[in-house]
Amino acid sequence: MSETSARLLNLLSLLQTPREWPGRELAERLRVTTRTIRRDIERLRELGYPVHATMGADGGYRLAAGTAMPPLLLDDEEAVAIAVGLRSTAGHTLVGIEEASVRALAKLEQVLPTRLRRRVSTLGTATVPMPGGDGPTVDPEHLTVLAAAIANHERVRFRYRAHAGESSRRLVEPHRLVAAGRRWYLVGYDNDRDDWRIFRVDRLAEPFATGVRTPPRELPAADAGTYVQERMRGLTAGYRAVATVRGPAAEVAARLGGPAVGEVTPLDAGTCRWRSTPDSLEWLAMRLMLLGFEFTVHEPAELTAYVRELGGRAVRAARAGAPDDAAGPGDGNTPGG
Repeated sequence: MSETSARLLNLLSLLQTPREWPGRELAERLRVTTRTIRRDIERLRELGYPVHATMGADGGYRLAAGTAMPPLLLDDEEAVAIAVGLRSTAGHTLVGIEEASVRALAKLEQVLPTRLRRRVSTLGTATVPMPGGDGPTVDPEHLTVLAAAIANHERVRFRYRAHAGESSRRLVEPHRLVAAGRRWYLVGYDNDRDDWRIFRVDRLAEPFATGVRTPPRELPAADAGTYVQERMRGLTAGYRAVATVRGPAAEVAARLGGPAVGEVTPLDAGTCRWRSTPDSLEWLAMRLMLLGFEFTVHEPAELTAYVRELGGRAVRAARAGAPDDAAGPGDGNTPGG
């Protein structure tokens, strides 16, 4: 690959991040002159990439939606299929690929022509996923709005419903999105409260970027994931669980969904200790039951009692079951069968 071709690919990769790039910053990133950047932008336009330029001190270049898909080796059907799939993945916090899904979705929807974006929206409105029973889902459009604002260092406004139910309008400088097990969190600086805050994205409504850019603030933690974990540990409301799980620590941590849902400490090669973040008894019990490992609850006593109740209920249901009761969907005993 020639030096020019490699530079064009690097330039395109930068422009696909949903923000406006000053020419000087692009030149510094690629170690060329601003004149070379202008020439490379013209080459990308000739290839079909709709790169828009704005003048002035705060101006720069932005990859925008055009009248046709840019040459990404995707036809219309493939582009719609990928966007719909990414929306589904992003909205359900699939462990391991959730943040990548949001970044990819933000890049793809930025350059989708209006006609394809309308098809994606129509499909999303017309279909309803079957609930997974593992926590709240979020609107993928909210995630893409927030992801774009983070990349562009733009303030966002939204309505927010707190745990107690009260609703308020918030003006926030978004820093990072964090996927923690079954939930999405927004870490940002709350301008009205003059402090850092963590917002559950499923309680957030009507987010929009204000267009006001701000310089990045320094987060009072090593990274956003660590910040969410530390703040959760500092909460006093809810329950904390301590349990011994008879399974390898790395595998247990992966099944729990990451460090933000608790701390997993290895005791030996096949046993570990889980100390949870605050949450409901129901969620704590289901997390333990679905791990697929034997476990012993040490605290709280309410969780021990609740797990015992669930176990007794399951045993009674198994004993009461009969072959005729085991009919499932499609056996002629359900509507439409």
